[in-house]
Amino acid sequence: MREVVTAAVEAGAPAVLLREKDLPPHERHALAVELAPTIAAAGAQLIVASDAEVAADVGADGVHLAATDPVPARAGSTARAGSTARAGSTRHDGRLSRPDDAVELPAGTLIGRSCHDEVEVRAAVDAQLDYVTVSPVAPTASKPGYGPALDVPGLAQLAAVAGDLPVLALGGVGPDTVARWCAAGAAGVAVLGAVMGARDPAAVVRALLEELPPEPAPVPRGPWHPLTEADPDTKAR
Repeated sequence: MREVVTAAVEAGAPAVLLREKDLPPHERHALAVELAPTIAAAGAQLIVASDAEVAADVGADGVHLAATDPVPARAGSTARAGSTARAGSTRHDGRLSRPDDAVELPAGTLIGRSCHDEVEVRAAVDAQLDYVTVSPVAPTASKPGYGPALDVPGLAQLAAVAGDLPVLALGGVGPDTVARWCAAGAAGVAVLGAVMGARDPAAVVRALLEELPPEPAPVPRGPWHPLTEADPDTKAR
């Protein structure tokens, strides 16, 4: 994985989302620690999926929440943290893990969320998050169980609901479709298999970047162009 991530960020990918939710917590933490210097050295951002504790521990630039994850507190933020009550669980290394809504992230840490419908996007807007991914915009094996692909009309509708909240198009995204998702209202794209399963990840990242339109207006600091999801189990599509 390190070789693929290195190639991606050196080619210009501005952010890497570390997924690997199936790893034991201590292995996931170790992987984040391993990847963080490489990502930072390239001037990119590290975002950790669904684990605010790991994100805070390794100094990640952001945390990406699943649709049902509670929103962690963020120092200096007036937004209300999620109130979902969950008991701490024992990590595989023997430490007690705090529930994410008991973790306070440093000020400036990005918080994003995976969304799939209007209800989830509205909730993200209400929670004053920094961005959302909207998926699946196209048929993809990485997003099973979420119904038919949104395609351009569905993405456009959810982007309109999001308003000023940046939307990243996710699911079946490749260089040949970037322009259509941005034209439908996406601030950028998030990719998984197209990069992680590629023989030449750097070439794919460069192709994605070339297809993105010029940024039309300032947006909050974030992983807009494009966000690379790191998951070595993903196959090329």
